[in-house]
Amino acid sequence: MPHSSRRAVITIATAVVTLVTVSACDDGSDTGKSAPPAAVKVAGVTVKKDQALHDTLPSVIKKSGTVRVATDVPYAPFEMFVSEGGKEITGLDYDLGQAIGAKLGVNFDFTPQKFDGIVPALQAGKFDAAMSAITDNKDRQKVVDFVDYSQSGSGILVAKGNPKKITTLTDLCGSPVGVQAATNQLKLLTETQADCIAAGKPKIAISTFPKDSDAQLALRSGKVVADVLTKPAAGWTAKTADDGKAFELVEDSKAPGGYNASPNGIAVSKKLPELTEAIQKALQALIDDGTAAKIFDKYGVASIAVKEATRNAAVD
Repeated sequence: MPHSSRRAVITIATAVVTLVTVSACDDGSDTGKSAPPAAVKVAGVTVKKDQALHDTLPSVIKKSGTVRVATDVPYAPFEMFVSEGGKEITGLDYDLGQAIGAKLGVNFDFTPQKFDGIVPALQAGKFDAAMSAITDNKDRQKVVDFVDYSQSGSGILVAKGNPKKITTLTDLCGSPVGVQAATNQLKLLTETQADCIAAGKPKIAISTFPKDSDAQLALRSGKVVADVLTKPAAGWTAKTADDGKAFELVEDSKAPGGYNASPNGIAVSKKLPELTEAIQKALQALIDDGTAAKIFDKYGVASIAVKEATRNAAVD
């Protein structure tokens, strides 16, 4: 998404999700003290160590057996706590990190860190990498390197069955649409008004709400025909609300990552270029064998996954 922070301010329902199953009892919280598991089972796939990839890791990572990963929790579906008030982490980033770690033969040890402190912590050497739906932009590239794994933009959430047959933004012209105030999604809808006029259609009747959960309530009651929010949040909400029976995510083939999508990347310390390369190769292997697609699909956002693990792909 085209903003300096990876987050628009959104509120969605908190869900309890089952952690990936690993073949070791330790949860990895004691960094460097537990041997990497022989295999990790995630999204129904067993991921095993690739010795050739392991050999490309920096010596310091091979010696410790651990990649220290910063993440800001919660930000569903990318990172969540397994239970409210608990400390165990799950989510798309966590699952993908465990799969990459298993492929490399090391632990990916996730530790909560406030978002605005993630990059400084990487620079200070507190962490080796970060997975937190971080927007890859050129400003951040000055101090960290990115391995890009998804595209994240705005999405359209509609009632289950899509009764208004909405397929793209201009299908919202002339209809009441909900959106959280002061977000990039509100800006997107405002900019779309010109497209409505150009198409000879009435403007969108935009209704703003303090929280996205309020927009969802308006959608449930029929006061609006759609809710525009970040596509990952829309996909997760569609998958989890009322066990997937309440909402549906609109998939626009011209905007698979969402509208105005920007790349999300795994941030890696510039002091560890070999780690960046190893993560990129491990991610590509998971893309090629279909594991990555299954992880994204587990969280209702298969369409935001990239087909190629690029590096520093920001275009801003």
